[in-house]
Amino acid sequence: MPTELEELVEFLHHGNTQIRQIAVENLVGYSMAQPAIFKAGQLTAVKDLKLLVKDYAPIAKNALTMLINISDDQEVLKSLATDDAFIESLLLRITNAKEPNANEMAMLLANLAKSDSMKRVLTITRAVPKDLSTSKNAMDQLMDCFVKGAEGRYNKNADFDYLSYFFADMAKYPEGRAYFVTPQPHDNNIIPLTKLTVFTEHSSLIRRRGVASTIKNVAFDVPSHPRLLSPSTSDGVNLLPYTLLPLMGAEEYSEEDTEGMLEDLQLLPPDKEREKEPEIQKTHLETLLLLTATREGRDQLREVKVYPIVRELHVHTDHDDVRDSCDRLVQVIMRDEENEGEDNGGKMVTEIEDDEDDEIVDIL
Repeated sequence: MPTELEELVEFLHHGNTQIRQIAVENLVGYSMAQPAIFKAGQLTAVKDLKLLVKDYAPIAKNALTMLINISDDQEVLKSLATDDAFIESLLLRITNAKEPNANEMAMLLANLAKSDSMKRVLTITRAVPKDLSTSKNAMDQLMDCFVKGAEGRYNKNADFDYLSYFFADMAKYPEGRAYFVTPQPHDNNIIPLTKLTVFTEHSSLIRRRGVASTIKNVAFDVPSHPRLLSPSTSDGVNLLPYTLLPLMGAEEYSEEDTEGMLEDLQLLPPDKEREKEPEIQKTHLETLLLLTATREGRDQLREVKVYPIVRELHVHTDHDDVRDSCDRLVQVIMRDEENEGEDNGGKMVTEIEDDEDDEIVDIL
């Protein structure tokens, strides 16, 4: 005989809307406390929840919440991430300006990005949501959701902040890193990463964390460093100001320190606040360390006076991990380059190769 809980799970596919609604409302808590109940009968409940994403908004919201909670299970994750019809259903709805559960869908996509099969989103083409994008590429459309939809500007029900976590995971793959640094012909040859860098000092902690992680993961592609470091806005990313500004407070620098410093970093207002989240500070420092992989990168960081900025951060932080990251970066940019021989031909410098802290960011 099935238990009462098992019977409740069976009501997920009941023909009566009110019964389905009662079922999802009562099962949400169990998706955290007893997620195994959703795996019975060859994932029958998971299949039901996929369909309920298309149901009335309150039912769909609870269904999405349950899928978010149980998607860390590898069997469930595979069922969701490899289902082309389900992924298209999510894409169709999240790009709809009137979708009430777009934020939950962004969270679910971020979780699904843990599956390697989600890499195909980089190449999926689909109908163009005309009010949102001009591109058939699903990744472009999600980027447009994230950029145009910040703070409810595209969809009053959503801010799309969790898409930044999705982007960070896409940037774990070579194809993803290539996407973020390749000019897009459909978008006046804008480099996608430049759409994200402007959010490194956004008010949303989630958005800042995800963007910082995306930037760091992209920086693992050493051949793209010249483009990342280029101050040109037409064919470069101009990454340094957006990576360094979050590390700076309102402290004053000597004339010697500021000579050569990037213009965007000089004469900051007296109320300038440093990034408060130590993990984000650490991520930006690790990005800078990755950018020292070549002699050209190290020289550029020296020329724009990165050292005084890192020195002040070291003084103003109480977190050991941030201090350690400061120390490692300073050791690289302040060392004597003489007698080092030839550069490493685009491979990571030893400090990066041997340190586990500089692995691809995994933020969920």
